[in-house]
Amino acid sequence: MGLGGISLTELLIVLVIVVLIFGTKRLKTIGSDLGGAIKGFRSGMNTEDAKDDKPAQETPKPLASSEPDAEFPEQKQKSRQA
Repeated sequence: MGLGGISLTELLIVLVIVVLIFGTKRLKTIGSDLGGAIKGFRSGMNTEDAKDDKPAQETPKPLASSEPDAEFPEQKQKSRQA
């Protein structure tokens, strides 16, 4: 018994069939593409962690009483038309 009920001979047979279907050259490119994707994902996760660790430096400025609320753009249009 091997991994989860799959014996070593069954794994070798599956490997031979995959090589026959795809060929070694295509398997090599698939492997390198998969490795590059994993590397990019890891570096992306590391940059996200670095962004989360840094505090936000820019604080939003408070709206003056004469400024229309930023959530309602139609108020901006009404104030410009008036």
